[in-house]
Amino acid sequence: MREWIGAEVLHLGAEAEVVSGTWFGRPAVMKKRRPRGWRHPDLDRRLTSKRMVNEVKLTIQLARLGAPVPAIWDVDIEDSVIIMEKIDSTPLIDVLREKDFDDNLLISVGKSIRELHRNAVCHGDLSTNNILINLNNEPVIIDLGLATRQYDVEGFGIDLHVLHEIFRASHPEVKDAMDLVLKGYSELDKEIGQPEEAPGGMPPTADEVIKRLGQIMTRVRYHGG
Repeated sequence: MREWIGAEVLHLGAEAEVVSGTWFGRPAVMKKRRPRGWRHPDLDRRLTSKRMVNEVKLTIQLARLGAPVPAIWDVDIEDSVIIMEKIDSTPLIDVLREKDFDDNLLISVGKSIRELHRNAVCHGDLSTNNILINLNNEPVIIDLGLATRQYDVEGFGIDLHVLHEIFRASHPEVKDAMDLVLKGYSELDKEIGQPEEAPGGMPPTADEVIKRLGQIMTRVRYHGG
């Protein structure tokens, strides 16, 4: 990675270290997965490699289809490193806390999530930290480390439920946040038609996912969640 020049650490978590810098002179971000000390080293390497390959594969596929994800520029599976474009942006969590937005922003967030789901990609960790708002006020979804290719409506409903719970816990002052997201989620299918077959099967419609979200929320309430 001699073409990479690091600058500052943006995030240091249990799973990965994220560093800003340049790659061949272009603003970039390096994501390096951290070893999990409690796992056997051989098992850890296999799991890390499998997760990285999955993340890279799905991100590249989504980017080629025009979905709102960053472009990946380089990968080193052996060193557990991914280099991708740096998005000049603000995490949605900060935008909501600063209250510098209107309803259309959350509607566009819903549309961006639907773009992933229309391509049969379940994010797996859909939080307001993993949705960036770029300088054009457009959402960009990042960190597909737990993403999966799915055709079962349950996984997409859980994606939306995770975001709903984060709105409730971290952004209770944002009125109708989830309603606006679901409005955008549903509108995308109405604007461009029902989803087409993705590699391996047919993704569920927006209406099917929203209906399942309602069922998930009912289950959670019933069990005291």
